[in-house]
Amino acid sequence: MPGGGSSGLSPGKVNYGMARAHAIISEDDFHVPAAALTFDGFRAWAQSEDFPETGRIDFLAGRVEAEMSPEELGTHGLVKSAIALGLGILNSEKRLGYLFIDKTRVSSPEAQLSVEPDLVVVLSDSLQEGRTWFRSWNARNPERLTEIEGAVDLAVEIVSNSSVRKDTKVLPPLYARAGVPELWIADARGIDLRFEIHTLESNAYVPVEPDAEGWIRSPRLGSSFRLVRRPAPFVRWDFTLERREKTSA
Repeated sequence: MPGGGSSGLSPGKVNYGMARAHAIISEDDFHVPAAALTFDGFRAWAQSEDFPETGRIDFLAGRVEAEMSPEELGTHGLVKSAIALGLGILNSEKRLGYLFIDKTRVSSPEAQLSVEPDLVVVLSDSLQEGRTWFRSWNARNPERLTEIEGAVDLAVEIVSNSSVRKDTKVLPPLYARAGVPELWIADARGIDLRFEIHTLESNAYVPVEPDAEGWIRSPRLGSSFRLVRRPAPFVRWDFTLERREKTSA
């Protein structure tokens, strides 16, 4: 198988450059060790008992980025649940592969990327053909799989106030470099609900255009989707990932 904090950052989010010997995030009182400022060192740290159990901490082509802000329920948690439900039903019906939600580490040596997307889909074909594999870092218990290496088939990122730049500017070219064939981006924070499917073409993402009814076809999953929201009690909106198997002629 293939092998310092800036004062201009938003609250709860800290970036670390390669030049730092170590870094400290005081609000959670943990250290980023010097060895974790390299890709291999970060991967080892992420699998160790010293790695923090809270927050999202990623290695992004030479930078360690920690996002510690709590997940917003109405514009993040509910969106993630809706997409997970829709993809879970699809996977159950078609038995395409595996769906992972939260705290699933995906690493790509080619892209120098180690990240935890909001949702990840790995198709059985990709595992059989060796484009992606599940990895264990536990020599005593090799069946304890804790990382996905290679090009996952689909990554989903849901934009929050603290992750706008990362989700829309930083991650897409890194996912493309890793060979991830499809990237979904959802943003429910504004007046208009944003849901996009991007497909990889010539090492860059190209958005799939929706049809007149708002359906967007996923080349990787072979279905069309649209994310809709409706007013709901207790929270402003409820979300549903709708699916259909045939697009309009």
